Amino acid sequence: MALAKGSVNKVILVGHLGRDPEVRYTPSGDAVADVSLATTEVVKNKDGQKEDRTEWHNLVLWRSLAEFAKEWLKKGQLVYVEGRLQTRQWEDKEGQKRSRTEIQVEQITMLGGRVGREKEATPEVPETQTGEDIPF
Repeated sequence: MALAKGSVNKVILVGHLGRDPEVRYTPSGDAVADVSLATTEVVKNKDGQKEDRTEWHNLVLWRSLAEFAKEWLKKGQLVYVEGRLQTRQWEDKEGQKRSRTEIQVEQITMLGGRVGREKEATPEVPETQTGEDIPF
């Protein structure tokens, strides 16, 4: 992670995957995976009752991390994630400006047991990679 003018862009999350990773490949053959992550906190509402408040995060994993996600990660899995925030902007088919804030994942670790996987082997987590040289 490079520092520019004393700034830091670092995100650390622990939560459950909201769906199985969706993996696609860039024209150059690089794997990229998209998956949602839910983090939940307990808060008191205006009536003093405790309720869950869930925040959804868009995760993006590149190359070997994407392949790892495709092989090992499943909806419901508890994971630890480190990465950086990035906001993309584009125009949709109707000409409306759209944006999406994502976590560009640099490290992901499975916590707890595997969810819905038949694998017996322990996964080898790939080295940290960033998507800085990948065009959007």
